[in-house]
Amino acid sequence: MRFARFVHAGGVSFGVVEGEAGAGPAGLTVAEIDSLPFEAVRFTGQRWALSDVRLLAPIFSSKVIGIGRNYAEHAAESGAEVPKEPLIFIKPSTSVIGPNDAIRLPPQSQRVEHEAELAVVIGAAGARRVDRAGAEKAIFGYTCGNDVTARDLQRTDPQWTRAKGFDSFCPLGPWIVTDLDVSDLEIRCEVGRNPEEMEVRQLGRTRDMVFDVPTLVSYVSHVMTLLPGDVILTGTPAGVSEIVSGDTVAVRVQGIGELSNPVVALT
Repeated sequence: MRFARFVHAGGVSFGVVEGEAGAGPAGLTVAEIDSLPFEAVRFTGQRWALSDVRLLAPIFSSKVIGIGRNYAEHAAESGAEVPKEPLIFIKPSTSVIGPNDAIRLPPQSQRVEHEAELAVVIGAAGARRVDRAGAEKAIFGYTCGNDVTARDLQRTDPQWTRAKGFDSFCPLGPWIVTDLDVSDLEIRCEVGRNPEEMEVRQLGRTRDMVFDVPTLVSYVSHVMTLLPGDVILTGTPAGVSEIVSGDTVAVRVQGIGELSNPVVALT
């Protein structure tokens, strides 16, 4: 199933996105539910064309956990070695934005870059000190993520909180997909000034992760309790590059969909 959070004439709701996978917004509808996605699904009977609502980030998260250098080629392009254990960091919940929301470039940074990623959403049971089997049970679903990073600040600061934590530096969406085999999915990032001139910047596959998804969930759960709705960004393939005001960044994960965000200067 595909779960979305959206704004409609009556307010904000969660819903199930209906229609053929790969269909454009004109071919999809969203059916409202009266609960959180990882609770028992109860439909209200209200439905809207997807094109008539505005999608938000698909879940509330108490925290977003990032994984650094989880693709060997990205570690190499960063001039760093692959870590022996997952390298984790935190992005604040205030960094989260949804589809079509603007990535705002802060004046403190002279170089901001995109990082397309598969994002893992934790389900109702949460996870605390779980093994691989427990990690798989803790996963509710998956969405697209963009670990936007102020690269110059990352290189100068002794830790990554500032570089990763600016408001708008964690686009998520367009929805959460459940029951998805993520062992070998394509991850793609395109950047351009208009839809006809998008350039492929990143193209990788999840099979090339250094640490796979169950390993990451288990590892993080031995450091901090994962609560329902928490998100783990699983690392980015090679090809990260600068984004500037006027760009649009489109992250696509096979089997999920597209997360697109414009880039603007923060004034």
